[in-house]
Amino acid sequence: MRLTQWTDYALRVLMYCAACQEREQPVTISEVADAHGISRSHLTKIVQQLAMQGLLDTTRGRGGGMRLMKPAHEIAVGAVVRLTETDFDMVECFNADLNQCRMSPHCRLQTVLSSATSAYLAVLDGLTVADLVAPLPPPKAGGAAAGKTMRWVPGLPQLQ
Repeated sequence: MRLTQWTDYALRVLMYCAACQEREQPVTISEVADAHGISRSHLTKIVQQLAMQGLLDTTRGRGGGMRLMKPAHEIAVGAVVRLTETDFDMVECFNADLNQCRMSPHCRLQTVLSSATSAYLAVLDGLTVADLVAPLPPPKAGGAAAGKTMRWVPGLPQLQ
């Protein structure tokens, strides 16, 4: 399964806001757009949808911006994906109205793919936006990245 660009950007906005939860000033759309190289106008539409869904609190004007409506650890990634994705039909037989497949009455593919989709969403349901911005655990001794620490993640604000 592949997420749409809309969902990808929605998750990036939420992650950025989560990384800035303790910051005094709100996050701006321009700030996120610049951090990710995303069109500001496209991001504005995504932010509006997230605000209508009760995930972001937005304030217009000077000193305005956006903040998470609830703590990042209360926002399930699976719920965000369900809100922003429009189609979970992996094959045409998932939709009885559009199904033209002659094998449907005898095929097990629909059952297998339905189970796979459920498992995919179950994994996402077990994660929160806070989990996505949590620091990575230190690398195991002797590994390629041992001794190196990551101080900044591109696309997320630099924290002092």
